[in-house]
Amino acid sequence: MLDKTYSPADIETKWYEHWENSGAFECGKREDAEPYVIVMPPPNVTGNLHMGHALDNSLQDALVRFERLRGKDVLWQPGTDHAGIATQMVVERQLDAAGGSSRKELGRDAFIDKVWEWKAESGGAITRQLRHLGASCDWSREAFTMDDKRSAAVLKKFVQLYKEGLLYKDQRLVNWDPKFRTAISDLEVDQKEVNGHMWRFAYPLADGPVDGISEIIIATTRPETMLGDGAVAVHPSDERYKNLVGKMVRLPIADRLIPIIADEYPDPEFGSGAVKITGAHDFNDFEVARRNDIPLIKLMDEEARMIVTPENNVPAHYEGLDRFEARKLLLKEIEELGFYRGVEDKVIAQPFGDRSGVVIEPMLTEQWYVDAETLAKPAIEAVETGKTNFIPKNWEKTYFEWMRNIQPWCVSRQLWWGHRIPAWYAEDGSVFVEETEEAAYETARAKLGAVVKLTRDPDVLDTWFSSAMWPYSTIDWPDTDSAVLRKYYPNTTLITGFDIIFFWVARMMMSGIHFMGEVPFKNVYIHALVRDEHGAKMSKSKGNVIDPLEFVEKYGADALRFTLIAMEAQGRDIKLSEKRVEGYRNFATKLWNAARFCEMNEIAGSDSATAPEASLAVNKWIIGEVAKTTESVTQAFDAFRFNDAADAIYHFTWGTFCDWYVELIKPVFWGEDEAQKTETRRVAGWVLDQILVLLHPFMPFITEELWHATKSDRAYDLIHAAWPEATGVDAAAGEEVNWAIKFISEIRSTRSEMNVPAGAKATALVVGASDATKARLVDFQDMICRLARLEKAEAVASAESKGAAQLVVDEATVYLPLADLMDLDAEKARLEKNLEKIMKEAGALKGRLGNEKFVVKAPEHVVAEAREQLTDLETQAEKVKAALARL
Repeated sequence: MLDKTYSPADIETKWYEHWENSGAFECGKREDAEPYVIVMPPPNVTGNLHMGHALDNSLQDALVRFERLRGKDVLWQPGTDHAGIATQMVVERQLDAAGGSSRKELGRDAFIDKVWEWKAESGGAITRQLRHLGASCDWSREAFTMDDKRSAAVLKKFVQLYKEGLLYKDQRLVNWDPKFRTAISDLEVDQKEVNGHMWRFAYPLADGPVDGISEIIIATTRPETMLGDGAVAVHPSDERYKNLVGKMVRLPIADRLIPIIADEYPDPEFGSGAVKITGAHDFNDFEVARRNDIPLIKLMDEEARMIVTPENNVPAHYEGLDRFEARKLLLKEIEELGFYRGVEDKVIAQPFGDRSGVVIEPMLTEQWYVDAETLAKPAIEAVETGKTNFIPKNWEKTYFEWMRNIQPWCVSRQLWWGHRIPAWYAEDGSVFVEETEEAAYETARAKLGAVVKLTRDPDVLDTWFSSAMWPYSTIDWPDTDSAVLRKYYPNTTLITGFDIIFFWVARMMMSGIHFMGEVPFKNVYIHALVRDEHGAKMSKSKGNVIDPLEFVEKYGADALRFTLIAMEAQGRDIKLSEKRVEGYRNFATKLWNAARFCEMNEIAGSDSATAPEASLAVNKWIIGEVAKTTESVTQAFDAFRFNDAADAIYHFTWGTFCDWYVELIKPVFWGEDEAQKTETRRVAGWVLDQILVLLHPFMPFITEELWHATKSDRAYDLIHAAWPEATGVDAAAGEEVNWAIKFISEIRSTRSEMNVPAGAKATALVVGASDATKARLVDFQDMICRLARLEKAEAVASAESKGAAQLVVDEATVYLPLADLMDLDAEKARLEKNLEKIMKEAGALKGRLGNEKFVVKAPEHVVAEAREQLTDLETQAEKVKAALARL
């Protein structure tokens, strides 16, 4: 017997443990079935579940449960990323808190041991949290980007790329984090707008004035970098400087001569039209310097402290100064030398390390690079030709823009935690890249002789290097003879966020095509961003972060999952509010109570997936509605229209089944016809089964619980059931019942709008009824009167309009005499007063929204809420006007 109250906490853990322990999530059990493969974007091993993860994994789980029910051999590949810099930082903090030895004091090997110890104890938090959400991954195949299999694959990939000439060492600019003393990726850089300054300095012409010009004015937001200038650039079309190109200026303080060059980079309309070129400390300047063979002069060490070298000619008293201390000194000395030309306040975009919190320094370093331009070409062609599709399609533009302008990919990091680069150096500088140290020595001895000493590269690989292999490294590559690899590659679908199209999706495309010969996945679904209820991006600093596990604990995983899936509309961000989650918890309760109604009326689960035979119109109708809903949900899933799929099953369950069918069949159970009762029990039990199957991808826990509660001797769990077939539509029966529902709904709506007392029963007079409508009024008389609260409903030739509300149902006009049931004058006065109040509020909102200052200065969510309120008020006004018109 079902409990009176639906309690998610009582069922969710129970069923998840049952599924996992019974192997319900494991692939390979349907040998001849079509494979369906999704790889989970591997969350950082340091991570905890946030709302973005909850959305991403709810969508994935909905799809894999849907395809599992369709009979496919589903592999949802889970795993975690070793998260180089984040994990190293966590363990270093842990060491510091314990008061033990630091990373450097421990040494590399001992520190790595500490990281593995941390990983074993604390590194699986997020995978445990995903289980609370209901993620039906094949946990037996769980991977880690630094486990033995993935490590072997990474080494093979690196060596192969190197020997193919697609991976090399080079000196280029990188995002340098002075706190962690490593290169970091663009994704790890947080661009923030801060209040800064634009300083102007004068560089004097070395050989005196030309055409009356004795100095060139440059402007900079980073004054300390001027000490590394290699040139001053002007635009070729700038007539002011035409005769200065090729001349030299004297760089103040460093006292070096640097040339004036012509390049397309400077904007003649901005400032003086002349820009300083600091190729070793600015990404744009680096490209200018490369084009014009300008020296790249390094100014700082790995901690962003000033260095003095013969190349930079920086005065000795700058040695060891922090870059910002050097800035203060430089400004003072520039002014003393007479080259200061002013400053202005300016809001600037400044890069910060997302974990270190310090300002990132563009830095010239020697790193390992992948020839991304070469690898990108087939990856671009794959999307152009439709081998891989982006959904929504507009994300292809984002992909193409980045891929067609791609730069060499820096894959080395100056960390200890990560895949150590398989490169060994001989004393003469020769490099040997092999998968093992033994192989490196063998190659080195063959080249340099028997006596050779090798030192391994201390750097590790960027975590994206290993995660780029995720679609094939997780399924046995480089074992190309593996049946698993042959069966499950390429993957079917990838679901992820837009922010890692560049960092992960594009790199998986390049890597997968190069090493596997075909695209890694056929479809890439880019999901929305989850924002707070006002539309603001969630952030700790704003205090608006929503913990998904709190919602799971309060409302259940099913309610949170359904909320996220139902709100996932292509191209539109999600504004998540607790009320929405609470609303879908109420939906689960509605289903629970419907199941209890079935139980109390001896309605049990069906023995067959095929619809029972039906003679009653209401039963024929509901069978047809199941078919229509099945078709809608199936088509929506196939098109990745998650919100449409959720909407279809929600409205069928709540509206069609719970609100209408359950009400329409009650008289059957009150009657004496046992044949009709038997038929209705069979149909109702079958329909509830179909609801549970259709709803399972969204709400797996409650549906599995009800699947077994409604029939104790099930041969299999719901997770292994069959997806319904969209058949069994009886158009005539459907038309009959839908007419009755429409008639009742219109009467109910009118009663509500007119504020008719609940106990008052009127007679509905139907004028202009067709023969079909007349027949339906007779057939559905009892139903109409009971559900619409009428004395009777009858077809008449004419009716008195005075004192009656009027409504139209199809071809007929329905008159609802109300004069004897209520005070119509008082009701008209009430409606007019209500309308006046609504119009006044709407007018005030229109005034606010028509005020440009309000629209521009008010917070975005406040303006959005005002617009929503105005729309609601206008809708209310139309309803009140309609009610007045009925009078």
